[in-house]
Amino acid sequence: MMEAIVNARELSKSFGGKSVLNGISATAEPGDIIGVLGKNGAGKTTLLEVLLGFSPPTAGSSEIFGQDSMQMSEAVKSQIGFVPQQDELVDILTGAQQLKVTAAFYRHWDRELTDRLSAEWEIPLSRRIQTLSVGERQKLSLLLALGHHPQLLVLDEPVASLDPIARRDFIKQILDVADGGHRTVLFSSHIVSDLERAANKVWIVKDGGLAWQGDLDALKESVVRLHIRARKALPARIDVPYQMSSRIDGQRATVAVSHWHGDQTTALAERLDADLEVESLGLEDIFLELHK
Repeated sequence: MMEAIVNARELSKSFGGKSVLNGISATAEPGDIIGVLGKNGAGKTTLLEVLLGFSPPTAGSSEIFGQDSMQMSEAVKSQIGFVPQQDELVDILTGAQQLKVTAAFYRHWDRELTDRLSAEWEIPLSRRIQTLSVGERQKLSLLLALGHHPQLLVLDEPVASLDPIARRDFIKQILDVADGGHRTVLFSSHIVSDLERAANKVWIVKDGGLAWQGDLDALKESVVRLHIRARKALPARIDVPYQMSSRIDGQRATVAVSHWHGDQTTALAERLDADLEVESLGLEDIFLELHK
């Protein structure tokens, strides 16, 4: 079994007596591309900040490369790349100067990579950062996080200000960074289609906990929508385990369930004397069902 790159144990965080994270336990292993999904204010940013040791947990613990997040060595920190929601660029510098300053902190900075990406992403490195657009600043922040080839890349809403073409290019870069199964990527996004395109695993943050953590494909196989057409009036409530939502209208019903197995179909159809259609759902529909 591979050693976890990120390991959270019963992680909780409160601000002013208000609980934001409630006993989260989760792991990220080498090669994982984990999308962190949740409604605004669900605690995604807080979770990433506590995992990285920027904010102490109220309870529980987290480790990065086997070291406590609050006591990481410089060697471990040098293996992490981070892009926050609000960039930390120095406005009076040019983009080129910012890259040079950041590169000086790393022994193995890949200038060829940053030169290539800055050209592909059309970042005007000769201009002062204060004159750059929000999207250009975000692209520059991404370069700073990628230039030292981090083993762990953590991105908080990394593509929020990019246009669809730039978002697509960046998602491709995430896949390239994680290629080979040696690097781990954690990224939060409110753009479900981007997350679905890049991630092989997903953490869904809801009410301070994880409503789901695991393989994205397994999540899609687990959550389905049942379309029921019965030969007589259906009961006011259809008894199906792990029911998430339902809409019943006479002899027809639509029921969303999790933990669904195909061998349940025949038994449920016979019990309800109905025809049953099982609809597979995309991540966006699953996310909406989880929050009904």
